[in-house]
Amino acid sequence: MDTNFYEMVYEVARLIPKGRVTSYGAISKSLGAAKSSRMVGHAMSYAGTAHPKVPAHRVVNSSGLLTGKFHFDPPELMEELLLKEGVEVKNDKVVNFKKVFWNPMDLEE
Repeated sequence: MDTNFYEMVYEVARLIPKGRVTSYGAISKSLGAAKSSRMVGHAMSYAGTAHPKVPAHRVVNSSGLLTGKFHFDPPELMEELLLKEGVEVKNDKVVNFKKVFWNPMDLEE
């Protein structure tokens, strides 16, 4: 487990505003590791043990699918947390994905 990479992933994830989502790929690109979206997904599977807390529910796949929901207990919790923040989900997919998408690369401009 690459704890430094995981910590960098968690730092980016903590910046995602409430009511917004980003993707594994967007996080990996923002860290200069564009081909590492699977590693970001792996890091997010351990996000529940990170301190301070990581809003892992705000990280979805590049189509807006809640692919990480099985790391939540129960899996429906991911959708519930998003709904609480005003992110609409239908059939395990973020509605208006492009509209609520947050790009971490925008921080560097």
